[in-house]
Amino acid sequence: MIQYIKRSELDIKKYDLCIKNSINSRVYAFSWYLDIVADNWDALILNDYDAVMPLPWKTKYYIKYIYTPCWTQQLGVFSSDEISEELVEKFLKKFPNKFLKTALNLNSHNAISGKNIVSKKNYILLLNKPYQELFKGYKYVRRRCKNLLNTDRVNIIKTDNFQDVIRLFIQQKQEEIDLKLIDYNRLENLIKLLKKTEDSVDIVIAKNREGVLLGGAFFIKNSKRITYLFSSISQEGRDEQVMTYIIDSIIEKHAKSNLILDFEGSMIPGIAFFFRSFGAREEIYFSFQKRLIF
Repeated sequence: MIQYIKRSELDIKKYDLCIKNSINSRVYAFSWYLDIVADNWDALILNDYDAVMPLPWKTKYYIKYIYTPCWTQQLGVFSSDEISEELVEKFLKKFPNKFLKTALNLNSHNAISGKNIVSKKNYILLLNKPYQELFKGYKYVRRRCKNLLNTDRVNIIKTDNFQDVIRLFIQQKQEEIDLKLIDYNRLENLIKLLKKTEDSVDIVIAKNREGVLLGGAFFIKNSKRITYLFSSISQEGRDEQVMTYIIDSIIEKHAKSNLILDFEGSMIPGIAFFFRSFGAREEIYFSFQKRLIF
């Protein structure tokens, strides 16, 4: 039986254990993550937490609706068992009627079709080979770019100073990206929390020889995936191709592991090509969208 349970009434230990042990575990679905990034969230629970589906929601003009929070790519149904299309449909039919609109990203294991389902593209790279083998899998343009790295001009550094990376993003993208102050605050709170947990986040930056920040990225790590959560880059950083070196440093560091590097998209052709150029393969995930009911 699938039940709708409010956040305050969830057995959080059982809920998080289900996310951790699921075949499709994603960092976005853990309770501590949703507590930071979502306005509100509850969950649908199958039996004794055999499968779970977090439901982030907010209210606008007195209308409650389910949404995909910022800094969150894939949610949906999570389980340690194989997830059938029939099970996903059962969960979707259990959405409470009080939510009059839905725009929720499911995950790549929630394969489902229908008029309310939109497929999206992600890119992932399995890191279970030695670095040299992974490097051979790069497209020529990426291998050549990596080999041209001039350490006299560019330094790749692991740091704890994540605020400067966010500031650079705001400077470069504030007119292009529809983000609010609360979104940046939530990102900061998320990274602050992750920094308290040993080896759960890598903050990698690039600086020029004058010490000017050229770009940086945040990579969240758990037992199954490294998620490329956020990045920023200046024009000089683009000219120097610093994001190639930053991503390559993560691949080299975690080569010969059982981890997956999750690039988080993209549907934009240029960005998609950039991710594929590291040898990443396409992963389809799904979005469930339901219009207002009057």
